[in-house]
Formats: sequence, C-alpha cells, structure tokens
Amino acid sequence: MTNTANPGNPGNPGNGGDGRATSPLTPVLTRRWLSPRSWTLRTYEQLEGYVALRRALAAHPDQLIQLIKDSGLRGRGGAGFPTGLKWGFIPQNDGKPHYLVVNADEGEPGTCKDVPLMMADPHSLIEGIVIASYAIRANFAAIYVRGEVLHCIRRLHAAVREAYDAGYLGRNILGSGFDLDVVVHAGAGAYICGEETALLDSLEGKRGQPRLKPPFPATEGLYASPTVVNNVETIASVPYVVLGGAPWFRAMGTEKSPGPKIYSISGHVERPGQYEAPMGATLRELLELAGGMKGGVPLKFWTPGGSSTPLFTREHLDVPLDFEGAAAAGSMLGTTAVQVFNETVSVPWAVMKWTEFYKHESCGKCTPCREGTYWLVQILRRMLAGEGTPADIETLLDICDNILGRSFCALGDGATSPITSAIRYFRHEFVELCERNQPARQATETALAGAH
Repeated sequence: MTNTANPGNPGNPGNGGDGRATSPLTPVLTRRWLSPRSWTLRTYEQLEGYVALRRALAAHPDQLIQLIKDSGLRGRGGAGFPTGLKWGFIPQNDGKPHYLVVNADEGEPGTCKDVPLMMADPHSLIEGIVIASYAIRANFAAIYVRGEVLHCIRRLHAAVREAYDAGYLGRNILGSGFDLDVVVHAGAGAYICGEETALLDSLEGKRGQPRLKPPFPATEGLYASPTVVNNVETIASVPYVVLGGAPWFRAMGTEKSPGPKIYSISGHVERPGQYEAPMGATLRELLELAGGMKGGVPLKFWTPGGSSTPLFTREHLDVPLDFEGAAAAGSMLGTTAVQVFNETVSVPWAVMKWTEFYKHESCGKCTPCREGTYWLVQILRRMLAGEGTPADIETLLDICDNILGRSFCALGDGATSPITSAIRYFRHEFVELCERNQPARQATETALAGAH
C-alpha cells in the first residue's frame, strides 16, 4: 500500500514483462507522482513512459483485448464492469468509425482520484488512450473533463501537445501506420454528465441527459457509432498491464477484483489524500496509512465509494474494499471515495447535505428522480429545523422505494442510498431529532387550535 506522500522505491512495474509479481507495497499507478515535474513528457519517458505503447503496437489488436480480459481489469469508475469484455463488444469490420471516450467528469461528492492522477501523470492516461484506441480500432478519442478543474484541463492540453510533437499521437504513430487524434473537452459542471450516455449527448453538443438503453454505446455511442467509455484510472492502468502482463496484474488485489487501486481518503483523518493499495484493502488498513482518526475522536460512519454508496459504520472496519466485499456487506465499492466521519457529525445533517446535491444535479428527465429528490430534501430540511415527526421517517423510506429502480439512470438510485442506509444504522438519530422538538411542536399546535 502506498501513501502518495511517501511512495518509496517505484521499482519496475513490468519486471521485464516476465509476469513475476511485484510487492503489494510497491506503487504502480502513483509511482511517478512525486518525481520532479512528473507531468512532463521528459520525466514520463525517463520512467518507462511509452514503452508499453511500442510493445502494444507490435501486437495484434485482438491480442491486446485478450490481454486485458486475462488481466481481470475492471472499470474503476464505479460499476466495475470487466474492461476487456467492454472492448470486445465493439463490432469489427462494420464500416463505421469507432471512438474511445474517457470519462473524466469526476463529480461524485468525495471522489478526487482522477484529477490528481491527470495532474501528476497525464501521460499515463494518454499512453493508455493510444493503446486502448488501437485495440478497438478507434482513430478518435475524447477526454471529457469536468469544467471546474481548469488547472487540470490546462495540464492535459499541454500533455496532448507534447504527445503530438513526439509522434505518440497523430498520423502514423511510431511508424505503425496507426492514426489517432485526441481532444480534451471541458464540460460545464453537470454531475449528470458522469453518466456515460449523458456524457455522449454533451459531447455531441446536446443537453446532457441520459439515453435509453439499449442500444448501448458499444454499438450506438458517440455519433451513433461503436464507442467505448472508460474511466480515467481504468485507462491509465492499461500501460502497466501491457508492461507487466496479466499474471503480474492478477498477483495484486483479489481473485475477482485484481490489481492496484487509488483510494481517496477524506474527512476526519490526520492525513487525507490519495492512497494506492491492492484491491481488497480494508478501512482499518487505510486509516493506518492516513494516520488514524483526527484528534483521536472515534469513527462513527463512512462511505466506501462516495456519497451515492450506502453508509458503513465502525462495524465494517474490516470489510474488503473490492467489488465483491463491499457488495456482500451491503454497499458498493463505487469510486473508492472513502469519506470518514467522527462522532461529532449528525447523520441526518450529513444525509441532508448529500440529498441537496442530488436534488440540485437531477437533470429532471424522469419523474421519480426529479420529484423524489425534491421531496426528500423538503422532509429532511423540516426534520433538521425541528418540525419533523416520526412518521416522516417512513415517508422518507417510501419515497426512496419509489425512486430506487424506477429512475431513468443511476442518479436517482444513488440519491436513495445514503438515506436508506442511514436510517438502517442510525434510525435512533432520526427518531431523536423528531422527538426532541415534540413538546414545542405540540405547544404551537395547541396555540393555533385555540386561536381558531
């Protein structure tokens, strides 16, 4: 496991490509982050940069797809879909252009792994883009970046220019006959555009709203052509797989969730930041890396993958943070945005703040999400203002039940997760919030009745 503040000896991620496993303590994805001017092409090339690309271009595209399948690499954007399988869905010899779109619209509350990666090591993303595009036979790729991170956008533009000048992008890349153009597209700050089909609509110049599926992007994506949409961390992992091989990659993490992962630790810890660890690390281990709870105040609750994943408590300290482990414990790995809250935080208050975000970011396309998030916010605000009743708790659960599985995309489902899990583990706080103000509310009602 690796703290980005002290990555240690980077070692050789490929180990010569002979498939030997590296130590779980050796950084992979973050190995260049603290190198001087790590974002430049010069530094990247000094640390094995674009070596994997040369190896990939010497192979057949189908061999690369099989390699990614064999490695077990799964999407790092939240859903965990097998990357090689997604690439293999792209139809070949169909007479249509193929596209690769990188989802860098990092907007989930608590999620902050992709922007640091692009800031510190943008060329690992670009190299991964070229390899992935070659594998799926795409000659155009787009990086869709959240518009607020202007510093990151500028660094990406600079890295793309460097790659063009060095012959890693453009026509006849490294004499291989493969052509690829890459553009950096800044969004306008809409959380909904993190949903892959809403992102594609936005790229096409339309309002960012989710599309009906099927058809799926693999057959009708950008401009109604076959498209792969992958997360930043997913694509940045590809060069390491090509260098090290599938057995080396599988030596890290767990059987069904192999490889390294960047965990974003924020909240009440001594050293918040990005921590690289093998998939399946536990919060107990991550807290040790982050210096423990801030000020020694005990842990109360935490999110394993951002605010749209069901809450965990201190009882879940040893849950393996991989796709299977988090799901078995009743939550989701999500984006591994680990938000840590100590005993000073009110659970209903935290849930209300998250719900306000989802209400604000709902695109309004479907009724369950548009109306449901509005009423969830109204009820939670009323409860926090001291005007709630115990019946409001059941109303919250009823609204969540009418949103979950009935909204057009996952935004609505995600909005229900903090509420239902909070009531599951901390119902007493919601009850106490309502009962605490019961006498004052009864006095007000009595006074109003007497006035009539």
